[in-house]
Amino acid sequence: MATRREWSNILLSSDKWQEQLYDMLLESIPSSVLLVDRSLRVMSANRNFLEKARRDERSTIGASMNDVFPTPILEFTRVEEKVRRVFEQGELLRGEQITYRAPGIPTRMYYYTVVPVKAVGRVECAMILMDDITEKVRLVEQAHLVQARLANVVEYANDLLVSADTAGCIVTWNPAAERVTGFSAREVQGRAMVDLCEPADREDMRSMIQQLARGQAVNSRELRLIARSGALIPVAWAFSCMRDESGKVSALVAVGRDLTERHAFEAQLAQNVKLAALGVMAGGIAHELRNPLSVSYSAAQFLKEGAPDSAFQAECVHKILDGIERASGIIENLLRFSRPSEGGNMKIIDLVPVVRETVRLLSNQGALQKVRVAEDYPAGSVTINGNASQIQQVLMNLIFNAYAAMPKGGDLKITIRSEDGRVVLVVRDTGSGIAEAIKAKIFDPFFTTKGAGSGTGLGLSICHTIISQHQGHIDVDSKIGKGCSFTVSLPAR
Repeated sequence: MATRREWSNILLSSDKWQEQLYDMLLESIPSSVLLVDRSLRVMSANRNFLEKARRDERSTIGASMNDVFPTPILEFTRVEEKVRRVFEQGELLRGEQITYRAPGIPTRMYYYTVVPVKAVGRVECAMILMDDITEKVRLVEQAHLVQARLANVVEYANDLLVSADTAGCIVTWNPAAERVTGFSAREVQGRAMVDLCEPADREDMRSMIQQLARGQAVNSRELRLIARSGALIPVAWAFSCMRDESGKVSALVAVGRDLTERHAFEAQLAQNVKLAALGVMAGGIAHELRNPLSVSYSAAQFLKEGAPDSAFQAECVHKILDGIERASGIIENLLRFSRPSEGGNMKIIDLVPVVRETVRLLSNQGALQKVRVAEDYPAGSVTINGNASQIQQVLMNLIFNAYAAMPKGGDLKITIRSEDGRVVLVVRDTGSGIAEAIKAKIFDPFFTTKGAGSGTGLGLSICHTIISQHQGHIDVDSKIGKGCSFTVSLPAR
């Protein structure tokens, strides 16, 4: 059985342990803690408060609140009055903010709570808990700033900015969208974006919304909106999806650019190009026809005035017939350019024998110019829906141009291959090449790099027209001094 002294030591040890436990709990609290008595003197302060206030324990414990907090803070927040009210009423005071600045340290902001500590029904002291919210306030301010900037971007953007739920129903509709369509945000909120599209484009819009809702990416696309006035507004749309914290699609975002002015500009540009091409064509026709007509006219004048001898008469007749034949050839080329012959006689043909026969027909001229011709064709048939004579005419033009680019010899390679459901015919030479500045003009009618009287400038134009009628396209790749490569792509059958 323990003696009185032993019991005394046990009780003393228990008191010391409780005091140590109190100190440990006080120090582990992440908030700044002050414990004040009824006279508003500091009974205890944890390390968090002392460090942030730049104070030591000796000068703080026993000091009044007037000494611990700067006078401007006490006057502005009236914290002393509020602490006294806690002592009087015995009720918790929460939800107050205080801005505190100790000498030599930046301003800190605290959210403080005053907790009454009671003993036998009486408030003996008050605990002031202060949480440092400086960084939180700064983050909130930054978030508000970012939010305000984003709001300004949406508000003053020239593009349409639309957000929708996963079903495609409109949630937000910015002023640019209002300006372009004439519909206010209130009128379209909750409506399906599909309903605002031109009927022919609704299925595309519906398909894209469904893909986005499944989290799939979609390509930008031009779809037309129906404005309040009934006009169709061409809009280039770029779509994306928003995801929540779990990665699930929560909303859709669409950015649209009004293409009305762009389309009008492109139409005007296309019209200008047509007029320019017409001017070039008219000038080319006048130039090409003037020479044979002038010669024929002069010869006819000599015949009218009476030729001195029969030989001169025959020469005049020959000049007239030659001029008429040349003019007729020019007119024939114009007809081929505008409406290639046998345009309706399309049938399934094997391209390989057509190309092989054309190359064989022109091989003698290539041999005379010391041009080495190489051919690369597939082993089997390569069929297209086309007109054999027209395809042969295209190939002859390309081969003749290649020969002309290699007057001192060179290499010419003809290749046929199949890729992605199309048939590709390539004519590649090692000639002088085409300058970058004129590459875009070579398919224009009457444009030629040959000397006067050497060509009409309609060959490649006719090739382009024929290939277009065959639902294909023709491209050129060339550099000066490194040859030229013409690529004809046609749908395979």
